[in-house]
Amino acid sequence: MKKIPLSIIICGFGLLLLTGFFACTKLDNKDYSTIVSSQFNPGPADVAALVGVPYTNWRTLELGRSANAIWRTNEISADETVIPERPNGWVDGGIYRRMHTHTWTADEDNCYQIWTNAYEGITNCNRLLYQINGNLIPVTSGKAQLVAELHVLRASFYYALCDFFGNVPIDTTFNQPASFQPTQSTRSQVYSFIISELTGNIPLLDSANNATTYGRFNMWAGYALLAKMYQNAGVYTGTPDWADCITACDKVINSGLYSLEPVQENVFATENENSKEIVFSIPFDKVYTADGSTAWTLHMETLEPENQATYDFQNSPWGGICAIPQFINTFDPADSRLTANWVQGQQYTASGDALIGQLGAYRGKPLHYINALPGVDSSEEIHGFRLGKYQIQTGELVGMSNDFPLFRYADILMMKAEASLRSGDANTAAALVTEVRQRDFTSNPAKATVTAAELSDPTVYSYGLRNHLDSTSDNVSDIQYGRMLDELGWEFAQEGRRRQDLIRFGVFTTKSWLSHSPNGAYRSLLPIPTSALQTNVNLKQNPGY
Repeated sequence: MKKIPLSIIICGFGLLLLTGFFACTKLDNKDYSTIVSSQFNPGPADVAALVGVPYTNWRTLELGRSANAIWRTNEISADETVIPERPNGWVDGGIYRRMHTHTWTADEDNCYQIWTNAYEGITNCNRLLYQINGNLIPVTSGKAQLVAELHVLRASFYYALCDFFGNVPIDTTFNQPASFQPTQSTRSQVYSFIISELTGNIPLLDSANNATTYGRFNMWAGYALLAKMYQNAGVYTGTPDWADCITACDKVINSGLYSLEPVQENVFATENENSKEIVFSIPFDKVYTADGSTAWTLHMETLEPENQATYDFQNSPWGGICAIPQFINTFDPADSRLTANWVQGQQYTASGDALIGQLGAYRGKPLHYINALPGVDSSEEIHGFRLGKYQIQTGELVGMSNDFPLFRYADILMMKAEASLRSGDANTAAALVTEVRQRDFTSNPAKATVTAAELSDPTVYSYGLRNHLDSTSDNVSDIQYGRMLDELGWEFAQEGRRRQDLIRFGVFTTKSWLSHSPNGAYRSLLPIPTSALQTNVNLKQNPGY
């Protein structure tokens, strides 16, 4: 059984602690301060537990209570993966098709899940800051560090809102009247707020990288988030900030606490909590985070029902998400990531017998995953390579125990590489990209090397409609540093970030793939959910919606 990461224990303890004492949304200071001072005097271990509750919000923010949150939105709206209609369903009112074709509305569950779960995390941070600063929770030892951690954690939720919605309310208070409706800030104002929160509090964070900081924002995870903000500054504000991105990356690099795994699969293993490559992760456990709102169910969402016999699962997989063939075609055949990260070819039982399809037109025929897909509106069991980057364990339950790496050392190196490239230092960029690639071309080491000139080559992605209705070709000469975009795709596929990268490289709303055609530059932002507009009259919908 997997050793439960400390942050899971922290979250569970924190949830019990805080719901026991602070279940109300509006506090009566006198009553609650009396309860706390007489019944709860936190020691060093308790101080860590206090931040547990808002960290659990990152599970639902990343995956959603119905899986329609950051990970799925960034994946299936982009050019790497898709959830096509399958013989056993995956229509669900057309939501996955709309995400692929960029025809979503303000009523989509994706918009609701990201908005709601981010603000739940913010509210939990605001509540804890209110309780600690007001001495409702009498923290003495480590108070400054705890408060700084909550500020950085809150900033991480605003990072998600800034990325997906842009113009959102900034609320840093908790003891507001029930009728309070915060006003909307511009995307640039939200960006400046996040930068201020991070730069002002990161120096106060714990500099250790060990079990006590795992799954939490230590100093280096804070710098990783800061680098991510600077990396996307041009998108968020209109003014790039590559120099500060490099500086933040160097903070993590020069700490000497992180390194690349010799094999990429180690980062995504079932037992990955000790990986030296993980800078900040969201802990999962097939037992302790197994309910519908926190389970990590990727293996169920991508494999066909027959694959239950491959891994001796206790439940039948659901089929669904797969690779877009155009993306798979970009890989060098010698790249180990092509075979290690994607489930492909003939499928077998655990004892080695060939699996036979049981659904649709391929019922009774070999279950053999091929790199072909008719379109988002049509597929059979065999169509599309399946997602296998996160280790699939024999006997797996509905939920997996693989912790989700939100920031990892390869990302730090690649952020610095992109920032260096865009700043005119292509030699540094090439060296960093080569460093990341070296573990992926062991059968042909020479192919791991990337030159400065090659990073300015056009993308090898063949953009254009490619489905059973249309076949077109898009010009790619206008994609600056196309090879760098390809490198990001090969390294970070399936990690719930492709949409963000495509936006930064000017591809997300300008190119076609599979059944997707461009549908307006405003689609780089999601619409503010209808439910939020209905409860706050101060909100104005994003342009275009």
